[in-house]
Amino acid sequence: MSTWRRRLASFRYAWRGIVVLFLSQPNARIHLAATLLVIAGGWYFQLSQGEWVAIVLAISGVLAAEAGNTAVEFIVDLVSPMHHDLAGKAKDVAAAAVLLMAIGAAIVGILIFSPKIIHLVGVN
Repeated sequence: MSTWRRRLASFRYAWRGIVVLFLSQPNARIHLAATLLVIAGGWYFQLSQGEWVAIVLAISGVLAAEAGNTAVEFIVDLVSPMHHDLAGKAKDVAAAAVLLMAIGAAIVGILIFSPKIIHLVGVN
């Protein structure tokens, strides 16, 4: 297989992973819904380029963390179908990565959107 075909195949596998992520993980779908809401809010409030950069990094970070968490869960379930304390810890730490990223993303959203919302509703 040529180098180009291998590169194209790797993109196909990645897209297949994205589909698996959103079809199999309810939390990923929640993150996707939040993403769409934030993007709509960004367009409404006409975010600056710098604000968009922060939003895109926050969104992609949360989605990447969710994908990593899902991969860890799949692998742990494969190698340890029975309950094992270390398997549980691996899953918990992977979930913690998503939570930490989501908290950071929420803080970014609050910092960017709260002044705009306050201005919109006229609170002084």
